[in-house]
Amino acid sequence: MPFIFKHRDTDLREEMDDPDCDPVALQRTYRFFVHINKLLANWKTLFHVYIAPLCQDASRTYTLLDVGAGGGDVACYLDQLARRQGIQLHITAIDPEPRAHAYMQQLTLPNTITSRCCHLHDLVVAGEQFDFVISNHVLHHLQEDEVAALCSDAGAVATQRVIFNDLVRSEWAWLLFAVGTWGVFRRSFIRADGLRSLRRSFTPAELAALVPETWQVEQLFPFRLVARSA
Repeated sequence: MPFIFKHRDTDLREEMDDPDCDPVALQRTYRFFVHINKLLANWKTLFHVYIAPLCQDASRTYTLLDVGAGGGDVACYLDQLARRQGIQLHITAIDPEPRAHAYMQQLTLPNTITSRCCHLHDLVVAGEQFDFVISNHVLHHLQEDEVAALCSDAGAVATQRVIFNDLVRSEWAWLLFAVGTWGVFRRSFIRADGLRSLRRSFTPAELAALVPETWQVEQLFPFRLVARSA
C-alpha cells in the first residue's frame, strides 16, 4: 500500500499531452516507447497467457483492437508474437490524438496492422467488434468515472477478452524508475511523464472497485496492474 503516494494525483498532466509540447521530443518519446514497453510492460506474458490460448483455429484470422495505441509499438510487438506462434491476427490500433496517428502513418506497418484516429466509443456506435481489446498505459490518464465508461465500451466491442495493462502506484516503482532513467532518454518526455504517470496510477484495490464485478485485477512483475474480463 502506498504511503507517500497514498492518493492518486490526478492534477498532474503529462508533458506529451500538451498540444504545444516540443514536437521533436514527442517523436523521440514515441520511438523510445518501443524499448520501455518491451522491457517493462510484460506483453509477452500477457499474450501467451490470455490471448494465444484463445486462438486455436488456424484457419481463421483473429482481430485485436489496441485502444490508445500511441506510437504503435505494442501493436507491432503483438503482431510479431502472433507471427511467431503461427496465429493469424489483424490488429487495429486506434488513438484520438492526431499526432500519435500521424507518427504511426510514418511507420512501415505490416498489412496486418491498421491505424485509425478515433475514440473507442466511435467503434461502439458503429457496431464494430473484435476478438480482443487491449490498452497499454491508458487507465492512469482517466478519472474514476471514465474508467467505468471505458470498460463498458471495451466490453461492447470485445467478443472474447479485454486486457487493460497499466502501472501500479508505488513508491518503490517511482524511485526505481527515477533512478533507472536518470540521464537516459534525453530530449524526450519518458522520464518526466513516467514519474507523473506513476503518481496518477491506481492501486489494485482502487482499480478493482471501478471495473465490472466479473473482471479480474491482478498485479504482475514489475509493478504492473492488469484488469481483464473473464
